[in-house]
Amino acid sequence: MRCFIGIDLGSTTTKAVVLDEDRHVIGRGITNSRSNYDTAAAVARTEAMIDGRFHLFRRALDVSNALNGDLDAFIGQLERDFRAEQYLEQLVDLEQTCRRSLETAHFGGDSGVVRDALDETFRRVTAEAPALFAPGARRKSDFFRDIAGSQYLAVGEEVARELGTRYDHLLNLFDRSIIEVENRVYADSVRRHLLAALERSFAALPQTQARRAQVEAPIKGVLDTEMEETYTVGTGYGRARLPFSKEHIRSEILCHGLGAHVMYPGTATVLDIGGQDTKAIQVDPAGIVESFQMNDRCAAGCGRYLGYIADEMNMGLHELGPLAMKSTKAVRINSTCTVFAGAELRDRLALGDRREDIMAGLHRAIILRAMSILARSGGIRDEFTFTGGVAKNEAAVKALKELVEENYGRLTLNIDPDSIYTGALGGATFAWRAVVEEGRSAEART
Repeated sequence: MRCFIGIDLGSTTTKAVVLDEDRHVIGRGITNSRSNYDTAAAVARTEAMIDGRFHLFRRALDVSNALNGDLDAFIGQLERDFRAEQYLEQLVDLEQTCRRSLETAHFGGDSGVVRDALDETFRRVTAEAPALFAPGARRKSDFFRDIAGSQYLAVGEEVARELGTRYDHLLNLFDRSIIEVENRVYADSVRRHLLAALERSFAALPQTQARRAQVEAPIKGVLDTEMEETYTVGTGYGRARLPFSKEHIRSEILCHGLGAHVMYPGTATVLDIGGQDTKAIQVDPAGIVESFQMNDRCAAGCGRYLGYIADEMNMGLHELGPLAMKSTKAVRINSTCTVFAGAELRDRLALGDRREDIMAGLHRAIILRAMSILARSGGIRDEFTFTGGVAKNEAAVKALKELVEENYGRLTLNIDPDSIYTGALGGATFAWRAVVEEGRSAEART
């Protein structure tokens, strides 16, 4: 089957979307953006194609009705088993890379003890791995660096204390090795991991031999289906670094405008708040950009701003929104500069203001800045679509709804759960149009 791919290389994350020939989204993938942009694009693409394969599994099994109500449970188990296989392969890679790093490290007489501590750390981390992918398990991230790092650092500190060696030696080995590991693409292992995961999932499914055959037939059909990467379009903050020829590159503005239109055909105004910039876009009824405005190089009003505040508060980025939602009054934040906002945050805490009220004020300050950019682009028209990673922040959404109603009255505000993929969706749609409507056939990769 022909597949059309859009890749959005952002400053913090890289996203990919896969469309089929009927322009249906069949796969989405996301990864950390890296200094190696080629790798980030390849990993996001691979993840989207994997997601597409799971989509096809679900569709084929649904049509066959072989699982009689057990479809969701089976697919869920299959995904967990597959991710566990992936994680274990990368964990072995990380261990081997740490061992090579140890060979060139200068730990003096501690090298032997550090080697023992490294062995024990990975033994325990590997033993804990299955629990991370068990039904109901919660992980703060799906990125290998975050999962493995959290486990390694917690276990490593404990092991270092038990063996009487310095924890910072283990930390040094991890820091020297993780970038090398996360900059590798494991696309060649996907089919092997899928087959291993399928075998485990089949074993966990109550079934007769005849029922297994009914389930295996549609699964085999999907495995044997070639997902042809027909055409790829790249966009995003780092699009100039994508390994594509110029005809396969589209601007962020065009892709976000079209992507928002695809999600919500009634869209007239788009606000995208990403990690590095904020975009206000006006589109016509066909999703064609009429005008736009972007923030300047300052990070205020973007995801970077929230990341800075999270660091100042010693909190996770995902914790800021829920904390702000507990506010009973928003503290006025006067500074629009990220660095000065940090100083004002510390001053407010010293004056005794509640953390949740300060967070509410900071979120309102972000949206006020976005409202200024929207005004310069032509204001807000009905329907209004909010996209980007910040659209998942409930406190930012709350502040936006309040300020839009205050300034423009009640409008339809669209927020898609997958809004972070809007730019990639626009790119995939451009890819589909290039082949289906314009007759192009060349692939993007050089």
